[in-house]
Amino acid sequence: MTSPQLRRIRIVISSVIFFCFFMVFIDLSHVIPSGYTNKLLFLQFIPSFVKFYNIKTFAATGFLFILILTLLSGRTYCSFLCPLGIWQDIFSRIGGRIKKKFRRYGYRKPFTILRYALLIITLIVTMTLGIYAITLLDPYSIFGRFMTFFVKPLVILINNLLAGILGKFDLYTISYIPVTGYTLAAYSVPAAFFIFVGILSLTKGRLYCNMICPVGTLLGLLSKISLYRIKFKESACTRCGRCAVGCKSSCIDFLSYDVDITRCVDCFNCINICQDNALTYSSVISGRKEASTDESKRNMIVASLLLLFGLPERGSAQEKPAPKPKKESTVKENRTFPVAPPGSVSIEDLNTWCTACSLCINACPNNVLHPAVSQYGLSGMMQPVMNYHKSFCTYNCTVCTEICPTFALKPLMLDAKKLTQLGKAIFIKDNCIVKTEKTACGACSESCPTKAVYMIPYEGNLVIPEVNSDICIGCGHCEFACPTTPYKAIFVDGNEVHKAAKKPENKESEIKTPVDFPF
Repeated sequence: MTSPQLRRIRIVISSVIFFCFFMVFIDLSHVIPSGYTNKLLFLQFIPSFVKFYNIKTFAATGFLFILILTLLSGRTYCSFLCPLGIWQDIFSRIGGRIKKKFRRYGYRKPFTILRYALLIITLIVTMTLGIYAITLLDPYSIFGRFMTFFVKPLVILINNLLAGILGKFDLYTISYIPVTGYTLAAYSVPAAFFIFVGILSLTKGRLYCNMICPVGTLLGLLSKISLYRIKFKESACTRCGRCAVGCKSSCIDFLSYDVDITRCVDCFNCINICQDNALTYSSVISGRKEASTDESKRNMIVASLLLLFGLPERGSAQEKPAPKPKKESTVKENRTFPVAPPGSVSIEDLNTWCTACSLCINACPNNVLHPAVSQYGLSGMMQPVMNYHKSFCTYNCTVCTEICPTFALKPLMLDAKKLTQLGKAIFIKDNCIVKTEKTACGACSESCPTKAVYMIPYEGNLVIPEVNSDICIGCGHCEFACPTTPYKAIFVDGNEVHKAAKKPENKESEIKTPVDFPF
């Protein structure tokens, strides 16, 4: 096929895919159902493979579809389905508009040793130390972090600006949405990859895909035996070089009539730009002059692969904040473990299966999930951790467990989630304003959905909190509600392995949003 329609088809499909992912990550009202998100993530290679390895179900076999697709059509995944690849195409297009020389790619020799060394190192590190290396280099996770940390806050700021302007005319069709900030160190990884990948795509096209990305290198190996690929029709070629100039993968050596299939991402720019119809996308068995495929190499690659792959409503912000205590608290919160999200089963399981794509952080209606910096250690950097100083885990919410693409957060029925103990509340009396300032409070007890925190007599008419650890689920309502600073008078110490809490005897609260504090 030499039709320029191939490129148009690629642009349409990739635009739809990119738009779908864009909407998932900037869903400000959390109206997109988790089922839609799961279908979209089915065709993301690393999340699909990790999920399959984790739970071994047919619903997680999207990576097999991608492997079959690559065997049939080459690296179409990289141009049609990978959101980071599509994002790089947008950047390279912008680079061409800014400075014409950015679009004059030309042929470059492959970084063969570097890219295969990185693939081997990534596989070795993954099999011995966990998936942290994949977490850093996985194209979907890089895209997810970029959208969560930079694009969504920008969209929220624009939304709030419009809400403020319309509000001056008494129009309230757009709601104000608070911007969630994370620790400065949490922005380091997404910022570094955004700058690095952005500069490469701006100036060098798909260099990241063909030099560093482990998924691109793996699919490149498979594409050596793909059924359909781009080929030269030597009799029609005038060696004008336009194809090489327009190839964003820099894989066309027009002087030798050669296309490096391992680096070609099937963008079809070359077919579109060639005025002599000297390039075609066709089957390898359709009467070509080249030597037939080495069957032993094909069998070796296939054998190696077989061996290797043996919404609730959004909680509104607290309308009436608790008054600040007159004295600062002095006793530090001595946490044994951070609090891992529901469905993770344990901190070890989370660190093993999570690719740090930030989808759960982005989707959390109450913004309690934050990217870990040092809480889990180096291997868990950027993975989700509960930050109860900023918010709390809504009692009737299971969103994060429904949309996780790798099953690092396993699905939980709501009744099971309500009895999953993420950690236990610890009360620090010396920080409590009931003791330090002789002031009535009770914010922690009022906000506790299971009444694991309750009040007992203290001095005179004052009452002070006490905790029933058996029915505490570690949701963080109490810690978030506590007004003391900089250290809370009550905090949740995470369970290394999640436990089952006892069912509270009292009627369970149906709290969906924070309540006003009793001051």
